[in-house]
Formats: sequence, C-alpha cells, structure tokens
Amino acid sequence: MGAASDPVDDPSGPSGPSGPADPAAVARAALVREIEESGAFDADPRWREAFAAVPRHLFVPYYYANATGGYERLWGEDESEARRARWLQGVYSDAPLATRVRDGDLVSSSSQPSLMAKMLAELDVRDGQSVLEIGAGTGYNAALLAYVLGDAAVTTVDLEPEITEAARRHLERAGFAPAVVTGDGARGCPAHAPYDRIIATCTLATIPRAWLEQCRAGARILAPLSTGLIALTVRDTGYAEGRFLHTPAYFVPLRGGGREPSGRPRYASSLPRRITQNELFRFLLELTAGSLDPEEAFALWRREGRPERERFGVTVAGDAVWAWLDDPEGPYVWGLG
Repeated sequence: MGAASDPVDDPSGPSGPSGPADPAAVARAALVREIEESGAFDADPRWREAFAAVPRHLFVPYYYANATGGYERLWGEDESEARRARWLQGVYSDAPLATRVRDGDLVSSSSQPSLMAKMLAELDVRDGQSVLEIGAGTGYNAALLAYVLGDAAVTTVDLEPEITEAARRHLERAGFAPAVVTGDGARGCPAHAPYDRIIATCTLATIPRAWLEQCRAGARILAPLSTGLIALTVRDTGYAEGRFLHTPAYFVPLRGGGREPSGRPRYASSLPRRITQNELFRFLLELTAGSLDPEEAFALWRREGRPERERFGVTVAGDAVWAWLDDPEGPYVWGLG
C-alpha cells in the first residue's frame, strides 16, 4: 500500500482531536462513506482504504462548473473564501468534474468517484499484477491503483502532453510515481507490456487489437463502450470475449488512432422522444450504430423484451470485432469499428 499525503477518516485533521478540523479530510471522509453506502466497496475493501487515503483535491486544483452560457472555473487558490469552499465541496462530491475544456468541448475530466470505485472493483486486480490505464486524466485513478498495487505495477497513458504533464505533477505532489506516458491510448504502451489488466477511462468505438497483443493470457480488459462497460477476458493475443456489466457509463471519447464515437446517436428518427431518450434503448442505438437505424433497433429491442446490458457482449477474433445479443454466434451480431 502506498502512503497517504495527509490524515484521513479523522475529522480532527492534522491538528489532533483538540485542534481545528481539516476541511479536506472531513469532506473526503464523507465522500468515502457515501461511496461505501452505494455498495461499491463490498467486493474489495482495499478500494475503500485507497479512496480514504488518496486526496482527490490534490488532483483537481481547479475544475469547470456548468454555468449560464458556458463554464465557471473554480479553483483552490481563489481569493474568495466562499469560492474556495465551493471548489472543495465540488471536489469531494460524488460527481464527475470537467477539468479541461477546449472551444466549449469537454476534453478531460475526473470521473464520478463511485463509478471509479465500481470499475476498480470489477477490474478484479490481484497483488503482483500489472495494470495499463488508458486515459490519464488528472492522475487520480492511477494514484488509487498505485496505492493498492505499488507504483511499479501501474502505467497510465494519454494522448495530450499537457494532460500527462499535469497528471505527473499531481501524482508527485500526492506521493506516487507510476509510469505516466504520452502516447496514443489506442496503441497501448508496448514498452511496459505485458499487462494483466487494462482499464480505460474513455469511451471506445471498438476494442483496439494492440491491447490484446500486450496482454498476458487470462488478462481482463474493462472499458466503456457505447454507454456501458464491457469486461473482456483475453484468451490469447488474437482472441477476447466478454459481456457488458449492468452499470451505465458515460466518458469522454478516446482520442487518437481509434475512431472517436459520437457520444450519442445523431440520426433522424420517427420514434417518440421518450423512446429515443430511454437509457437502455440509447445503449442499443450506440452499440448498433451503422448497422441498424432507430426503427430497426426499436423493433429488435421490443421483440427481445427490452434487453438489459448484461445480455449483450463483444468478441474480438483476429482483426474482427463484433457485438452480439445473447450469443456471439448470432443471430444478432453487429460489427464494431
């Protein structure tokens, strides 16, 4: 386990029981309790300890809150005490935070902590295993992984040099030193391969073949795809298969060699808005985009009893990647990427 940079789960903070409370420590302890109540730590208590020990505020020195006409920047060194308090409250809320905005578009974010906890638990990582993270973000997720596994076991990669530079700086400030690499996440990071686990914190349009080639047999890949989370088991460098988890997931798209997904279906439909905005139907629309139009997708969705995410899966075999309903051999299969 890595070392925490300041006391946790102790509302009295660094001044001791008789001293003033550390607002960050108090807020972090409250967030940990909130995540715990969601059940995200049930499968693996190690992640509770990690979230309690790793200070999120060191990784989010500023973020952008939604405001009328755009974004409002909140940061921890604002001259206004009230705005600093708003910043800290947002940092330790169970919510995603926009950390980089370019031309009005979200480029990078710090994910919702409870979703991060669920994903880390689903990664099912064991002591001694190595992990590749696709999408460095603020460095917070890499710090959580490094706390549990140690710095040497963790590699995080991102396409944007300014993102990796900031992540490296945040990690150093918090006392962690995993490998932070600037590169195309769709190509993985062969220099530090092989990996036992790959986790992506960005939405994919398909599963990059390069990831399989950098995995050990039996490795697990967990990644956002469509509006869900696909969990793949790697059999060898040319084959992987798995099903979607129940959990919905919305992330910034992967940038680089992989085709960037649209984020939501963008095509005309005669279906009522209440149908096209249904969360599970949107998942099917995203997954079958380019193969089915909305009316065809709706007919399938209704015919199959409005299937939950867990009935869908993905197979990677050689250069072919396809999604499927119930059975990878069909009759319902759709090519990806």
